[in-house]
Amino acid sequence: MTDDRRTYQPGVRDNGHLAGRLPHVRGTKESDDDGGEGACAAFGYLRGIRERAESIELRFLTGNSTWFPYNWLGNWQFNPSEGLLLKFSGDVVYLVLVKGSNLNRPLAETNTNLTSSGLQRHRIVWMREMSEEEIRQVGEAGPTIDSIRVAEFESQDAIKEWLQKNAPSFVH
Repeated sequence: MTDDRRTYQPGVRDNGHLAGRLPHVRGTKESDDDGGEGACAAFGYLRGIRERAESIELRFLTGNSTWFPYNWLGNWQFNPSEGLLLKFSGDVVYLVLVKGSNLNRPLAETNTNLTSSGLQRHRIVWMREMSEEEIRQVGEAGPTIDSIRVAEFESQDAIKEWLQKNAPSFVH
């Protein structure tokens, strides 16, 4: 297992959440039945298959973070060529567009992936934009997140216009 300290990002505060505390276990294979939190360079997740997070933190290269509660998460879509589109509905509608590679690939240490065993089961606790150097280091070995874009909308027309411009394959 690799040393997960490489995912530490200076300037990003933990705010008391477990998101910044990564496991440092060497020589053992993680199990989805184990408790606690696991992580790769792109995202952190709850290891217990029955565990559920209350919210998801989006970490940006700027050092800023935004949290969305899972109970606001509506439909979401994955298109390998376009990325991952999450729709959160609160006082307004928020679209989160996550672009990267291998977003649905299971991690080598466990069967967990970002999509079906992560977001679908509300086990992802954070996702983060990665620097170009971090993306090069991971290569094709695992998931990478190039960018996370968040936009808020008050009308369906505005949503459609934004999608046409930023992620046309998600327009129906």
